[in-house]
Amino acid sequence: MNWNRIACLYVRIALAAAFLSAVAGRFGIWNGEGLRHFSTFFQRTAEVNSFMPSWTIHPLAYLATGAEIFFAFALLAGIWPRWIALGAALLLAMFATAMAISFGIKEPLDYSVYSASAAAFLLAMRSPPRKR
Repeated sequence: MNWNRIACLYVRIALAAAFLSAVAGRFGIWNGEGLRHFSTFFQRTAEVNSFMPSWTIHPLAYLATGAEIFFAFALLAGIWPRWIALGAALLLAMFATAMAISFGIKEPLDYSVYSASAAAFLLAMRSPPRKR
């Protein structure tokens, strides 16, 4: 058994599932509210990014959603494994840091955002090199 490959696959699937679950939540899929639930995501984005100007909140919400969808499917497909994992690690680190700035360090630690970022970073370092 190649434990490195199994671990990398496990991390890819776990990160993709976490991204897709977050997106599903903001589109109201988990609670059956549908798209009207996305407006509450704007409020949450404003809370997490309380240090950002108000005009950046809607673009940040859309960019975060697009990035999470992109990274989820790229992780599942296994394309550009090192670059995608590194991008996911940076996105998660930025999110965790924004949470820490706005709410204190306890929140990103409680939600394991730094742990997920670290897992993505390890994935970037451990992913099998792409064959040419």
